[in-house]
Amino acid sequence: MAAFAHSAPCWVDVQLSDLEAGKRFYGGLFGWTFRAGDGMPFADALSGGRLVAALAAKKDGRMPTAWGVYFATDDIRATVAAIREHGGQIITDPVRAGQAGVVAQAADPGGAVFGLWQPEEREGFEKRNEPGSFCWTEVHTRQPEKVDPFYEKVFGFRGTDLDEAGNDVLGDAEALVDFRMWSPEGEEPGPDTAVGGRSVITDAFPAELPSYFLTYFTVADCDAAAELAVQLGGRVSAPPFDIPYGRMAVLVDDQGALFAVLQPSELLP
Repeated sequence: MAAFAHSAPCWVDVQLSDLEAGKRFYGGLFGWTFRAGDGMPFADALSGGRLVAALAAKKDGRMPTAWGVYFATDDIRATVAAIREHGGQIITDPVRAGQAGVVAQAADPGGAVFGLWQPEEREGFEKRNEPGSFCWTEVHTRQPEKVDPFYEKVFGFRGTDLDEAGNDVLGDAEALVDFRMWSPEGEEPGPDTAVGGRSVITDAFPAELPSYFLTYFTVADCDAAAELAVQLGGRVSAPPFDIPYGRMAVLVDDQGALFAVLQPSELLP
């Protein structure tokens, strides 16, 4: 596996009520195959034989049905301390995941949940930025004034702000998007080095909508992926639309988990 720099997104998983139904949906949509987790209530997802994600059966029905992202750390206890110091919360203290690594869950000052991963035998993705695999993540928040310095201090991110007209990811109306790209510490900030981003939830959305991370997967044909998701029992939250980096859509699986698909510019006709 390729090693991941500190603070880079290195893994995603989805918590589902029905694991077998999840396999059918994502297997049909992305062509994933699955490998059981040694009797555990989860399944590794593979694309072309390479690890791309995991599907997990919810231990508690009250847990959200949602995709989660994990950031790599070379010292998980130091990162946990930094999260607490800078206004975040620790949901799950570091715990060993067999010989694979050490995992923890946290929330930023705006309430968006994310994971930490300190690798041992498992680094993370074996495939990314190719059709059927992870390509991007961004946090959607109502409190950028708290969230921006949090990620900069905890992970060392350096931001590039993009203020431009665009399609709101949960609707089809044109809106002025307040968006910040994150580049790792030591890199020149900008689109070429960005590993994730931050968007703002506007007052156009219900107050009860919580902060969240949106996970993106690369596809060869955005429009076809949106149509196929509906055929598989999911729905389209934001129909396909063009962005500076390609064509994207926001989808919901047949159990309610939100995610996005992106057809990069180089794959457009």
